[in-house]
Amino acid sequence: NGRNVNRTKFNMNRIGSKYFCNAAMGRKRVELYYDVLSPYTWYSFEVLMRYKTHWKAEIELKPFLLAGIMKGAGNKPPMMVPNKATYMMNDLKRCSKYFQVPLKMIQDPIETMLVKGSLVPNRFLTTLSIYYPSHLEEASRQFFIELWNKDNDFTTTEAITRVAHAAGLTNKQLVDVQDKMTTNQVKEALKYNTSKALEYGAFGSPTAVTHSGSETQMFFGSDRFPLIAQELGEPWYGPMPEKAKL
Repeated sequence: NGRNVNRTKFNMNRIGSKYFCNAAMGRKRVELYYDVLSPYTWYSFEVLMRYKTHWKAEIELKPFLLAGIMKGAGNKPPMMVPNKATYMMNDLKRCSKYFQVPLKMIQDPIETMLVKGSLVPNRFLTTLSIYYPSHLEEASRQFFIELWNKDNDFTTTEAITRVAHAAGLTNKQLVDVQDKMTTNQVKEALKYNTSKALEYGAFGSPTAVTHSGSETQMFFGSDRFPLIAQELGEPWYGPMPEKAKL
């Protein structure tokens, strides 16, 4: 209704104002635009979470819809290119070892990624980002685990419930999130993140956007961390900073 639309516009304006104020003050930030459907994104997500205590920069999680990014950028899934698909099967295993993330290959990537998609998980995460932001990080991690470690269908009500409980939500909060997932505010917020990422030049997930002083840079992929650190003027200790010899 009109009230929800006006509230959505207000929230979008508030988000824009926050962006402007942060940039004006020169605070260092990294925005991770991500879709839990993407396996490489799990690597990027975990590394950035590990660096929260090592970088003097805010790290903000921005769920978006990868399908919308691919369509908007005119891109197509790597698995649709035979040589890329073959390469990914081996590369994901190497990356799992390097990044120390327990990713496992799923049985039917075509059905999972191209048919079922990730609208439900991303609406859930977007709802958390608005109403229960302290649970966003762990819920994101649990969605990655559901799909890329356990090979579960993470669009089901059962999976949503497991993710919510693992992320620390109460049953009452879970019901509240499920009620809000299909509201205009949540739909518009997810659409906003997707559109904003496209404005930055995104064409896939993960997409990281750094803000340092007056400089804004976009980085794609899970292997851009040395450059991200350089852009922020922060150290890079490898994917496991806690184990690095500092």
